[in-house]
Amino acid sequence: MEKQQKIQILSDLIAIRSVNDNEAQVADYISGLFEPYANKGVDIQRVTYAPGRDNLVITIGEGPSTLGFSGHEDVVAAGDPADWSSDPFEATIKDNKLYGRGATDMKSGLAAQLIAMLEMLESDSVPGKIKMFATVGEETGEYGAAQLTKAGYVDGIGGLIISEPGDGMSRVGFTSKGVIDYIITSVGKGAHSSRPEKGVNAIDPLVDFATEVRSVMAKFDKENPVLGKLTHVQSVISGGVQINSVPAKGIMKGNIRTIPEYPNQVVFDALNGLVEKLNQRPGFDLSIKYSFPEEAMPGDENSPFIKLLKKVHDGMFDEPLEAVGQTGANDGQEFLHAKGDFSIALLGPGNDTSHQVDEYVDLDVYLKSIDFYKQLAVEFFAKEK
Repeated sequence: MEKQQKIQILSDLIAIRSVNDNEAQVADYISGLFEPYANKGVDIQRVTYAPGRDNLVITIGEGPSTLGFSGHEDVVAAGDPADWSSDPFEATIKDNKLYGRGATDMKSGLAAQLIAMLEMLESDSVPGKIKMFATVGEETGEYGAAQLTKAGYVDGIGGLIISEPGDGMSRVGFTSKGVIDYIITSVGKGAHSSRPEKGVNAIDPLVDFATEVRSVMAKFDKENPVLGKLTHVQSVISGGVQINSVPAKGIMKGNIRTIPEYPNQVVFDALNGLVEKLNQRPGFDLSIKYSFPEEAMPGDENSPFIKLLKKVHDGMFDEPLEAVGQTGANDGQEFLHAKGDFSIALLGPGNDTSHQVDEYVDLDVYLKSIDFYKQLAVEFFAKEK
């Protein structure tokens, strides 16, 4: 495939406004790229999550072992277009950098893996069975990856590389923190503020929860050698409707980033226990729910798969590949629940401009990442023989 065509594919993907939705258009575009190779055994499965939101599972090649590729189809909102130097949904090239929403997170990684597969098909050089998982909803809860995992599409793979931004292909993530978003609702009774005894102030129990939850979270004091400690942030609090009324309802939200040493259920038990204890107090009516919790993703930087990535990378790039932990959530935290014993790696051409104005990817790195994914496939299956 010519260089300009590779750039055009990425540009076309950026032009699709898959902002936390609308991934079906991305799936349509990707399917169109592979349909000309139907006579070469390409299998394209569309897995609908919701109207307008389609995952894709594309399989090429055959053999007893499977290498997994993955990238998500959605992007975050661009914000005010006036803040950008160019239209965020029209790829713009300047100083060998391609700008646009999703350029780094992670349509460049998605495009690179797709093109690697297309070039293998084009040259009749598919070295083994490769499955591409293009997912919906990664930015808002990894629910496309969860759907594919529960349906068994990921079972039995031998290794999975997700093309999350890897600081210009210089860092591979092999472990990551989990996430728990919790929502505490407090129900009271409204009344005029001049007669507070007639009501029950819903904010007071939230204040007590906010104070006591700190000591509860402080008990999770183990430190992961790569990811550090579990973290907790009280991020949203709201209640009441006007200044001269006793608030009848209040809400508090918090975000916890977990580590493998503390499975999410252990944290759930601690939070649920605190709510139960507080509800023994007069006038307290607290409830808690959790939104899209993700387990921490354990990993081993000395696993055969990570070692293979380092070997391939270091034969192509000037600087050695650094194995790191990541604090953000990713699709790997759902894929890890698939059946089988396999390693997950996070490595793509993107950089640290994710979710920012003037997000970009370096074109040289993007183009080189395509060759990396192809060579990885060759060496992955060579070691299987």
